[in-house]
Amino acid sequence: MKRRLPPLNALRSFEAAARLGRMTSAADELSVTPGAVSRQVRQLELSLGVDLFEGTKNKPQLTAAGKELLPDLTAALDQIEAAVGRIRDTATGILDVSCFSTFTVKWLIPRLFDFNAKYPDIKIRLNSFVHATDPGRDRYDVMLTAEQGVLEGQKNTFLLFPERLGIVLSPTLSARIQLTELSSIFLHPLLHTKTRPNAWASWSDAIGYKVTAPVGVEFEHYYFTLEAAISGLGICVAPWHLVADDIRLGRLLAPFGFHQSDYSYIAKRSPGPDKKLDLFCTWLACQAEQDSFTG
Repeated sequence: MKRRLPPLNALRSFEAAARLGRMTSAADELSVTPGAVSRQVRQLELSLGVDLFEGTKNKPQLTAAGKELLPDLTAALDQIEAAVGRIRDTATGILDVSCFSTFTVKWLIPRLFDFNAKYPDIKIRLNSFVHATDPGRDRYDVMLTAEQGVLEGQKNTFLLFPERLGIVLSPTLSARIQLTELSSIFLHPLLHTKTRPNAWASWSDAIGYKVTAPVGVEFEHYYFTLEAAISGLGICVAPWHLVADDIRLGRLLAPFGFHQSDYSYIAKRSPGPDKKLDLFCTWLACQAEQDSFTG
């Protein structure tokens, strides 16, 4: 039998707004805008042919129809959530992991073989975000990113490692130009990145050496900049965790070491019980600890 139901998003929006008493509170819970909640509620009213709210936008009140609908709808959504939770809370299935592209290529992918070997029934689906900030709203299970400031008070978020910046260059270029002091860096070709235009300024602040880096060749992504440095095209600023493997393999040198910036690499996970996500986050934290900066 075909079910004659309004759209689920409209039902969820009404239930949250009615239960919480405010469109703004419902918007926060659903990770959408208050306007989106209002539109969904209006769509539901048009579908049912009745008003569910009355009064002002700031203090909406439930109509008789709204009061009748709310308790049964809340119970139904609770049942759906419980059923989905039982299926999701397993150690099998797909995890959607979002991460900026250079970190994915230079740090995460080289380590994923270990996770795949330990948990072959969990498949990691990688995405590269541009403006995503919230796992729930942007439909990811976990997001790996870098942020400035303190993490205290951020729910479902844990620290991977603080960012440490250093200038890096290829052994071939290093042998040719013989860097001996900080001021000599700026006599040679510098590499810049469009997606991290403040890299040189951040490094300057971290090391306590106030200088404005001259304009140089600019690349679209950090990965391109690092490859250019490996190829001997110039000197660039790089976070330790993006070049650690290249330094260990002798493809890059960091003649002045690495210094902590005001950024941190963090993981933001979606809320709710999820065994496979728990396993991945535990593994991720372990990998970060193993790869911590040693000086």
